[in-house]
Amino acid sequence: MNNGNSVVLVVEDDPIILMGAVDLVISAGYEALEASNADEAIRILELRSDVDLVFTDIEMPGTMDGIKLSHYIRDRSPPVKLLIASGKAIIEETCLPEGSRFFSKPYDEHSIRDAMAKLLVADDSFIGNERGC
Repeated sequence: MNNGNSVVLVVEDDPIILMGAVDLVISAGYEALEASNADEAIRILELRSDVDLVFTDIEMPGTMDGIKLSHYIRDRSPPVKLLIASGKAIIEETCLPEGSRFFSKPYDEHSIRDAMAKLLVADDSFIGNERGC
């Protein structure tokens, strides 16, 4: 993990929501990276080893949605924290990777800031537990 400010990768295909989420991350005091789909997010994660948290939408174009992306990240980078959001789907906790948090859109910015802060200070001794949906 990064020794300076935490790095948050925001994955969102809607440009307006992406801008708002990036602003939220920056206003919370974190460095923000952005991707418009899972494929782009994976490329960023392959290039940058300092990403501490991924904040992803579920519904987006490309080879995988946000749920598949979050499981992909959990399998390959267990220390990376995960926030998952959707305006259409309500996801059961059993469908999410261990240790991730789900928020319905429109989400409360204070709740997102609090969740990021709690996840980023949480113990990094994660032991993966794959759950399928």
